[in-house]
Amino acid sequence: MQKRIVITGGPGTGKSSIIKYLEDKGFDCLHEVSREITAAAQREGVAQLFLAQPLLFSQKLLEARIEQFKETAEINSNAVFIDRGLPDVVAYMDYFGTSYPADFKEACRKYMYNKVFLLPPWKEIYQTDNERYESFEQAVVIYEHLKESYISFGYKPIEVSKESVKTRSEFILNNL
Repeated sequence: MQKRIVITGGPGTGKSSIIKYLEDKGFDCLHEVSREITAAAQREGVAQLFLAQPLLFSQKLLEARIEQFKETAEINSNAVFIDRGLPDVVAYMDYFGTSYPADFKEACRKYMYNKVFLLPPWKEIYQTDNERYESFEQAVVIYEHLKESYISFGYKPIEVSKESVKTRSEFILNNL
């Protein structure tokens, strides 16, 4: 049976670097979709869709992550690594104190992953960019919301230590 493995954590914790490393090693990986949604909104003149219309952004994100989940069924491999999962959407909405429809949580319960690896905040590698606007202090709070969100849906997130990308990736592979 195929395993769906989520790699999550607050902004700037190295998720994408780990996904890229695993992909370079031949593993099947699905990339973060929020940057695509943000970039599409920016092309339409909305600098930060999440800040301008958080519910619309989150609905688009939820739909994209459901599609990613379904896409894994088309991938012929024992494991698929995914950069963020559905509970991330709920965690961010909770972080911002934005209400959302019940179907957000229903989707999180319907589309369950096999393992969740959680990357803690790491000040030494944290950087902002065009899509990452949070301060490091905000990233720490978001991390706590992510952890609580996954636990609330029955997951037992495995925390990944602050090591090199290679060491972190090997830890994940050894703990499948």
